Amino acid sequence: MKKGGELIQIVNWFIKNGGGKKMKKTFAEGVLVIFSVLFSASLAAAAEAAAPGSSVDYTKAIVVGCSLIAAGFAMALGTIGTGLGMGQGLSGATNAVGRNPEAQGKILITMMVGLAMIESLAIYALVVALVVLYANPLLKVIGL
Repeated sequence: MKKGGELIQIVNWFIKNGGGKKMKKTFAEGVLVIFSVLFSASLAAAAEAAAPGSSVDYTKAIVVGCSLIAAGFAMALGTIGTGLGMGQGLSGATNAVGRNPEAQGKILITMMVGLAMIESLAIYALVVALVVLYANPLLKVIGL
């Protein structure tokens, strides 16, 4: 057997047995399980932290659990957007320097200012997540 023949056999088996459809379904199921475990764990942690006494106020537990999830989504979406924006900005800057190397100084300064503005969005997402976690305004609204 030639060198690398095992890899060719694996690829052929993969194509013959569904071409990745089964793997996509398994991946989707895995992601669903991970999200459900994280969701239930955050609710359990919130219920435990809500009231150590004999009676548990589930309203506070639900608000705290949903706040944990909201903070996670705020950070996730905020950083995904800024990461994509930074990638596009750097791509444009490198293309511009490649086309016009004499303007490298001006392009670099403009790129750095743009990246700082984009990064400020991630910092705003962090601030929102921290406010939701530690200075939760919903707890004051429901009277807890």
